[in-house]
Amino acid sequence: MRTALLMASLLFVLAAFPSSPVWSQTNTVLTGKVTDETGEEMIGASVKITQNNVLVRGAVTDYNGDYRIALNPGTYDVEVSFTGYQTQIIKGVQVLDGKINTLNVVFTETTALQEVTIVAYKVPLIQQDQTCSGQTITTGSVWPASTSGNGVNVRGSRSQGAKTKKQAPAPASGGTVDKRGRPVRTPRDTTRPDFSAEQYNAIVENPFLAAAGNPLSTFSIDVDAASYANVRRYLNQGSLPPADAVRIEEMVNYFDYPYAPPTDGHPFAVYTELADCPWQPRHQLLMVSLQGQIIETGQLPASNLVFLIDVSGSMSEEDKLPLVIQSLELLTDQLRPQDRVAIVVYAGAAGLVLPGTPGDQKATIKKALAELRAGGSTAGGAGIQLAYNTARGQFIPGGNNRVILCTDGDFNVGISQENELVALIEKERESGIYLTVLGFGQGNYQDGKMQTLADKGNGNHAYIDQLDEARKVLVKEFGGTLFTIAKDVKLQLEFNPAQVAGYRLIGYENRLLNKEDFNDDTKDAGELGAGHRVTALYEIVPAGQPLPYAASVDSLKYQHPPLASATAANGDLATIKFRYKAPRGNQSSRLLQATVSAKVTDKPSENFRLAAGVAEFGLLLRGSRYKGEASWTALRKRSGELALADASGYRAELAELVVKAHRLAEPATATK
Repeated sequence: MRTALLMASLLFVLAAFPSSPVWSQTNTVLTGKVTDETGEEMIGASVKITQNNVLVRGAVTDYNGDYRIALNPGTYDVEVSFTGYQTQIIKGVQVLDGKINTLNVVFTETTALQEVTIVAYKVPLIQQDQTCSGQTITTGSVWPASTSGNGVNVRGSRSQGAKTKKQAPAPASGGTVDKRGRPVRTPRDTTRPDFSAEQYNAIVENPFLAAAGNPLSTFSIDVDAASYANVRRYLNQGSLPPADAVRIEEMVNYFDYPYAPPTDGHPFAVYTELADCPWQPRHQLLMVSLQGQIIETGQLPASNLVFLIDVSGSMSEEDKLPLVIQSLELLTDQLRPQDRVAIVVYAGAAGLVLPGTPGDQKATIKKALAELRAGGSTAGGAGIQLAYNTARGQFIPGGNNRVILCTDGDFNVGISQENELVALIEKERESGIYLTVLGFGQGNYQDGKMQTLADKGNGNHAYIDQLDEARKVLVKEFGGTLFTIAKDVKLQLEFNPAQVAGYRLIGYENRLLNKEDFNDDTKDAGELGAGHRVTALYEIVPAGQPLPYAASVDSLKYQHPPLASATAANGDLATIKFRYKAPRGNQSSRLLQATVSAKVTDKPSENFRLAAGVAEFGLLLRGSRYKGEASWTALRKRSGELALADASGYRAELAELVVKAHRLAEPATATK
């Protein structure tokens, strides 16, 4: 039973697979049927092909108990397993060139094993899957003889445990089934969206802090941009997003801010700008930006990618698994011969449906993707474990080793608790395998869980609401999404109390660090990808002005408030310090940026105006207490101006979303 259960965790029981993927463009095939002693088809039995103890191919049986694996001619060992039965290993199986070689397997209640033979058929010119007469070939293994009909059976014994009989899969969400009992996918009714089961981590906005008593602000970078795409989905469907879905730093970082790349040997360059705050004219806005090193695709290290795909019943809708497949096809088109891709799927259990395949075998990869179907419950933890095991098995030293998880985040079977998943991922990241999380769908979208997993897996998180977003994340930003150039990147700003009465970091609430964490290399922080940029905004209260919403504190009895040093009179606003590690390093390097001048520019750059506008958009969407004098009418005007010089179309889309949000938030003041 233990052996069978372990094997069941390796290969996925998926009743809705129409057939196992064809692994290569060859006419040499090993195929067959797996049944029990009564002839009942065994759905989701695992079939592994090895040669010299090395895994060559893998497959699972489909709804009819059939498997089909394309192979190169040769001699292989075939391992077949199913929960509740002893694993069967058939050695010395000869696969003949240009033939459809058939190997059927029958699991029995007895301990006896019968003869193992293979029937090899010539490949007809038409309808290759329909067999004609051919020769019978016996393997070199010694087995008691027995055959059954045209197909030859391998009979195996059953250990303690009950077999799951063939059953029609339940509809993904209470829908209808076809005459075979398979769920029928129905289009989502987007006119009446239901967001009731979606989950977001609570956000408690950063308050204003007094520079005199709290001069240090320390946080981790965040290159994720999932929140903006998710907000867009809400607005396009005629709803305002919940406040906790609006992470302002991710909305700001969604956009492209063109800066010059670094030239001093560090993986990123730093830029700062100080101007008046658009939503609070008495305050100032400080923008701190990092521009990552740009690496041409041809110069990027080889990639070892594992696509980890949720194929549970909740993924059946068009904006989930079908969009996942389209998105990963776009990524597949970017791969090079030196890159490798494996595909792991999970639902009721987890399985390997495509072993490591070179990036130039695009047709093979896309074929495996195209044959995926959704059905069953969700064992996310088992899938993540198998994906990491697979990535380790084809690890590329010095390469980009990464698991790409595609899901709605609805883990409800197996390791489903967030703390258990986090512990697993934190352990695995030490092996040098990073995690990218791509979120899909609506209704049960678990944003908070996916955000946490990406943060702990030394990776990033994106939300794919449409194919254009997949193209942005996986094609346009290919290097930044998949290739890390610096990890554990931390910022620490020291504000000068002679110039700053107080400050507020806008966003990054889930990325805050203690001041002592800055010098602690054991503290995890964010990763920066090739060509990525990170922008952070501080609202500054100039010296002499009161802090908004500041709580009163009694004067101290035993000490005086901190006194400013002589350096405070030099006109500096702040000093910025950075720490980061090389992608495979354990000790941080320190980059000290020159101090920030307190001089306010009266002509802010286009980058500044864009970042400030997106931040104001987020403040209004959140209904933030810190929105000051922000208004939808003023923001519409500014976003419209930004859209005038927009080659990509993203700023024009921003202006449209601002209009939609205005009409939803204040229909009485919104104009057409």
